[in-house]
Amino acid sequence: MLSSQGVKVRLTLAVHSQLYTIHSFTPETEIPASVFCQPVFFIGKTQEELSIVVPSELTLYSLEQEDDWRCLEILGPLGFSMTGIISRISGTLADAGISIFTISTFDTDYILVKKDTLDATKAALKQKQYQLINY
Repeated sequence: MLSSQGVKVRLTLAVHSQLYTIHSFTPETEIPASVFCQPVFFIGKTQEELSIVVPSELTLYSLEQEDDWRCLEILGPLGFSMTGIISRISGTLADAGISIFTISTFDTDYILVKKDTLDATKAALKQKQYQLINY
């Protein structure tokens, strides 16, 4: 991948040891205060839904939940001029038959994969020259 200055960048992904759960709520649901006490959490709200990602130790009573996700953090900061980062990684994982859940913040991107696909995820990314570190 090229930076905005045309320099080749080798991306490093940090593999978080924490397990995460993805929850689905109605958009009217009040967000439990316990969510805001977590060291890492993500909240997304649209007119149709409210999604919350939290460490799996936190029990939330949601409409649906998906357990046992591992997080890969694309180490940044990643400038807005850097394009195709998620596309390349998601394409690599799609080619390996691995489903993902992506989250972005201002400075970086996160990719969640099911715990039982983590070894295959690492292998696919290493084959494409991504560097992985444990976090």
